[in-house]
Amino acid sequence: MAFCWTSGQMPPYLYGGIAPIIYGDIGGVDRWVWFITANLIALAAVCPFVGALSDLLGRRYVAMLGSAFIIIGQIICVTAHQMNPFIAGMAISGVGAGINELTSIAGTAEIAPTSQRGVYIAALIMTILPWCPSVMWGQLIAANTHWRYVGVLVIVYTAVGLLTAFFFYKPPPRVNSASLSKKETIARIDVIGGLSSITGIILLVAGILWGGYMYPWTSAHVLAPFIIGIVLIAFFVYWEGWGAKYPMVPRRLGKAPRSLVLIMLIAFISGANFFSVLMLWPTQAYNVYGHDPVAVGLRGLPFGFGVMAGCVITLGLMTWLRGRGIRGLLFGASCVMTAGCGAMAAANRSNENAVYAILLISGLGVGGIVIPTSVITTIICPDDLIATITALTLSVRVIGGAIGYAIYYNVLVQKLTPILIKNVSTAMVIGGIKEPEVIKEAIELTSASLTQVILHLPGVDGNVKLWESIVLAGQNAYAAAYPWVYYCSIAFGGVSIIASLFVEDIAQFMDEHIAVVI
Repeated sequence: MAFCWTSGQMPPYLYGGIAPIIYGDIGGVDRWVWFITANLIALAAVCPFVGALSDLLGRRYVAMLGSAFIIIGQIICVTAHQMNPFIAGMAISGVGAGINELTSIAGTAEIAPTSQRGVYIAALIMTILPWCPSVMWGQLIAANTHWRYVGVLVIVYTAVGLLTAFFFYKPPPRVNSASLSKKETIARIDVIGGLSSITGIILLVAGILWGGYMYPWTSAHVLAPFIIGIVLIAFFVYWEGWGAKYPMVPRRLGKAPRSLVLIMLIAFISGANFFSVLMLWPTQAYNVYGHDPVAVGLRGLPFGFGVMAGCVITLGLMTWLRGRGIRGLLFGASCVMTAGCGAMAAANRSNENAVYAILLISGLGVGGIVIPTSVITTIICPDDLIATITALTLSVRVIGGAIGYAIYYNVLVQKLTPILIKNVSTAMVIGGIKEPEVIKEAIELTSASLTQVILHLPGVDGNVKLWESIVLAGQNAYAAAYPWVYYCSIAFGGVSIIASLFVEDIAQFMDEHIAVVI
């Protein structure tokens, strides 16, 4: 289970910290954001179907299948020489990550007494400890060898996990699959619900990413996918409620339906803030504070360790309190998440040390929600739907991450562009460079975080002092633009805080029964 859990997390964590290095090598500066988004959407897309796959193949072979998808995806990534194949490889890895993450959480939850699930999942979460410095590992590998060896590391690690599952993981059949034939299991897969939901999400995210960045908000390129995406999501809601015979969201899912809906909403918000800080902070650390690999890696540590600590603390308290005070735990975590992510707006070039404390606080808040919500939903649902509810919670969290990341990235681009044009062009004119084409190229290189190339532009010609002034102008532009991303996170966090106030206690469900005995 630990190998499944960690191998699914590694690709976005490691590659997210070295994005400028990757697109600096293979190109694709105008669409690199899709390698993260594609991974998240693919992860969310496969989750609702993992339960049926487990019924058809058995959870052991599904775990192996997930690892195989990750390996295949990473082989494509490490051999890619253009961004499009790299994006495809990350999408395939996302399919494997969805299978593995769901298998690990649901498989662990099933073998734990209900009252002890928090501790069991906390132990599972702790296995990510060696990969919390993922930004540092990615930076060091890229600096000392080549970024492609990041993929090699993932392949080797995942292959060990695949072999471990083959030889040592032998779970019993799932509870709700014991009396169903394979034909009956296939017939119960909600294909229409799955396709409409994921197609709607892809189109919605595409509209958000393209709007105002690649195309005007009023253009057909933006409005068409955005509107069609909303229509498909609305159809999905109707289909699940009134159309599907065996819906992806079973109508008997929750023993506490109000709490279930609210926890899903909180999971969505936590996903938006988790993946956005996880993916945007490394680029901020790179663009605002400098490109030294070790320094960039160190700047990524507080948030990663904060998330892990927040998960473990909340899960431990949930087990110790036996479900009492769950409202207070989620409210506290939501407040810490909102305060921490919002306080990131104060980051600038002169207060780097203070930012580390803020990152730790925001990580504690995000970690107190991102995995505990999955555990809470397994407690308040029937035993035979543990995999289903875990899949839905994971999908909601990851979709929240994809949509949140798209929104935050768009906000960043909109705010950065005019400031960057002003700062960089001013620095170059002061330095004696007035050729429009050279200034334009310097702005584009700064926007792409490829500032080293500026040193060799006409007019700069290796002048380190002039180059440093241009780089500093770009860093100040980034420092002025990033706060707007974190202002947006406050609005998301406010929704999470309000939702947490209405969550019911789950003490009545925290007993000693075990869903599956191995």
